[in-house]
Amino acid sequence: MMKRIFLTLGILFLQMGYLIACPVCERNQPKILRGITHGAGPESNWDYLIVWTTVLIVLATLFFSIKWILKPGEKSEQHIKRFILNND
Repeated sequence: MMKRIFLTLGILFLQMGYLIACPVCERNQPKILRGITHGAGPESNWDYLIVWTTVLIVLATLFFSIKWILKPGEKSEQHIKRFILNND
């Protein structure tokens, strides 16, 4: 078990080099994204709006998914799941 943990951590540390931006990409990025991403920077403010909207949708989906997995809230005896689970 300990070997697996060290191997996993070792692989993760080796992969971290790819996460750090190269000097050319870092120079082309806006100040807020320097050192984080590769490639061309955002072309307009619409790019930021699209990304942040997507982040909010993903976070809301994650929140509600976890919430409803932990506490579903269907208490009605007429709910479809009760019909399926209790149908002998």
